Amino acid sequence: MEDTISSIIPLLAALTPMGAALAIPFLRKDPDKREAVSIGAAALTFFLVLSMVPTIMGGNVIRLQLVEILPGFGVSFRVDGFGILFGVVSSFLWIFTTLYSIGYMRGLDEHAQTRYYTCFALTLGSALGVAFAGSLFTLYLCYELVSIFTYPLVMHHEDSEGQQGARKYLVYLMGAGKLFFLPALVLTFILTGNLDFGPQPLLSGDSNHVMLIGLYILFLAGLAKAGLMPMHSWLPSAMVAPTPVSALLHAVAVVKVGVFCVARVIYNVYGPDLMQSLHLVMPTAYLASATILIASMIALTHDNLKARLAFSTVSQLAYITLGFALVSVSGLTGGAIHIANHAFSKITLFYCAGAIFVATGKKYVSQLDGIGRIMPYTMAAFTIGALSMIGIPGTAGFISKWYLGLGALENNSVLLLVFLLTSSLLNAGYFMPVVFRAFFKKPAIADLALTEAAPAMVVPLTVTAAITLLLGFFPGPLLTLIQGVIGQ
Repeated sequence: MEDTISSIIPLLAALTPMGAALAIPFLRKDPDKREAVSIGAAALTFFLVLSMVPTIMGGNVIRLQLVEILPGFGVSFRVDGFGILFGVVSSFLWIFTTLYSIGYMRGLDEHAQTRYYTCFALTLGSALGVAFAGSLFTLYLCYELVSIFTYPLVMHHEDSEGQQGARKYLVYLMGAGKLFFLPALVLTFILTGNLDFGPQPLLSGDSNHVMLIGLYILFLAGLAKAGLMPMHSWLPSAMVAPTPVSALLHAVAVVKVGVFCVARVIYNVYGPDLMQSLHLVMPTAYLASATILIASMIALTHDNLKARLAFSTVSQLAYITLGFALVSVSGLTGGAIHIANHAFSKITLFYCAGAIFVATGKKYVSQLDGIGRIMPYTMAAFTIGALSMIGIPGTAGFISKWYLGLGALENNSVLLLVFLLTSSLLNAGYFMPVVFRAFFKKPAIADLALTEAAPAMVVPLTVTAAITLLLGFFPGPLLTLIQGVIGQ
């Protein structure tokens, strides 16, 4: 039995950004106050989430029942080791994304900034609702709210390209949620009479195995935010959004919500034993591996920097799914730690892409000759993020891939290990040409007058790049937290 502590802090953490979202529209005529509220709410949210870490690390679980619609069916919060990991990473990076947004949005004099910050705050609250969901119903509810609140962000530019990308985004995510995730939820309740997460998985092997396999397929299809092929194409289309939104989608909120929900299905709905008995482990691992390799090969073909990063995200998300699917200690460690490692590395890369665009107007790899001499801090940070995605020792990404490789061997699959090594070569294939152009080619004469972006953009990307290195050299604290995840 788990040691359960009742606390209102999970609710406060989710409601703090929601409260900021209510205040921000009233400050539309005072941008300084509006942005101060955004930063303050992000910081307060992070400290509320951080305050729960000692309780979780002590082997406890925090639970709060809000509404019970039926026995075993209601809205509740439950914070365990896995939820606190996702909550800490997302709320911490939100502070930097808010700071970065100020430099980006003001630098380009973007319109509808009040709407932008409002939706940003609403998305944070919804993402934390997913992180701390105490039931499958709460998870589904907050999962859908994330889709709704990020839709205006994807459509921010309001041109035909933005509307088309946002439409595809919403159709894929909410369509899959309604067609597959919701029916899977209903079937789970019919089979178990309970949707509340607890120390034991919801499902058991007593039900018809064919039905359980079909139910699992419904869950995977419904969780399109996880970016597994073929439910991935919404993600590159969402690149029409401003760069801070891309960073939000790809590193912090939307895609991490997807893989987090996949992990909840594997461990809280099915459980490792049932996954093994239904022979779902290796098919899921091979689906993730195929996504890793195919997305990496597609990334090689794109000259647009954000598009290249988008397909990189599809590939990197599949690493997380692969780790969870292996249902081994090393695999779970690799998948869980990559939630944090990918977040810091990928958000660095998107910050850099946005800084380059604001400072130079360039968005294609072929335009970046010599940019490292003009924007040395930005491109140094980009290089660190790229090396982490490749998995070079000394960076955060190496730790993730090391444990994923161990997880593959624990499952006696040399083939999965070969896939991981091949994917690292492909990662190098689409990242290193960017670094080579930036530092080893001469800039155009017209570019010599260009400089770094505003400090509000350069400082966040420098900090996240530094954390990427710290997580590579000193992974101990994060691994300790992961042990709490495994212990739950």
